[in-house]
Amino acid sequence: MNKYIKIGIILATLVIVIMITDYFATQNSPFPQASLFEPRPLPFDRINDDRQFFFMGDMELYYKIKVVLSSINATLLVILLVTYVDMYKKIKSEFTIGLILFSLTLLSYALTSNPLLQGIFGFRAFGLGPFAMLPDMFTSLALAVLLYLTMK
Repeated sequence: MNKYIKIGIILATLVIVIMITDYFATQNSPFPQASLFEPRPLPFDRINDDRQFFFMGDMELYYKIKVVLSSINATLLVILLVTYVDMYKKIKSEFTIGLILFSLTLLSYALTSNPLLQGIFGFRAFGLGPFAMLPDMFTSLALAVLLYLTMK
């Protein structure tokens, strides 16, 4: 397959993943809904009285970006995993097995760090501020470089 067609398919897949995860992060979020740029409220089940507490600097926007970034990471890792399995079938190298295990480990991280999955199991992140999304942003950058080097 042509290199540019592969890149186009990967980019189209990422755009579709972004649109789907943005929809689920906005419409069907298991978290208490707040405006994107307002402080995030503390979950009600952790408050002993009727007062509403907020974490200043902890905005819903950070968690929405984290949902999208961790979904992008999972998609990139699935693409890398398929590529490495295909390479292993051709080369039969131990190094390729290491890359497959590396991809599986990072895929586990990407899936378990997604706030939508955490919310499904009843856990809610709060109080993280921009640190909710920064690790996923750096992981996305590293995966983009790894995918670029793999496709070369």
